[in-house]
Amino acid sequence: MEKQQFTISDLAKEFDITTRSIRFYEAQGLITPLRKGQTRIYNRRDRVRLKLILRGKRLGFSLAETGRLFELYDTDKTSATQLDMIMDLIADKRAALHQQLQDIKVVLTELATLEQRCADARNELSIKQHSDQ
Repeated sequence: MEKQQFTISDLAKEFDITTRSIRFYEAQGLITPLRKGQTRIYNRRDRVRLKLILRGKRLGFSLAETGRLFELYDTDKTSATQLDMIMDLIADKRAALHQQLQDIKVVLTELATLEQRCADARNELSIKQHSDQ
């Protein structure tokens, strides 16, 4: 039988993150554990949301974007709106990554040009120094 409740330590260990990170996601309203005194008790929904938060971060989604998706899911269980929004976010992320890739290619080209100019200048200095001797 699958576990139904988790401590903050359970989740921190499972996802290899700090308990501080989990408390931060809680403070942002992304997960909502039950409280028994000072003890937080997380359920399967919190665990799934934590997994989605971390996946979203890995894919470059902000916590605000992830929070909006959670809100949409909570209000629209049919998830058509949520899926449309995810597809829009994916398109935006893809476009941003393609732009970053183009920017990186330009910088790499500029660095290669600069490196070649430096090598040429060094060779000219070396030749001049040998001819001066």
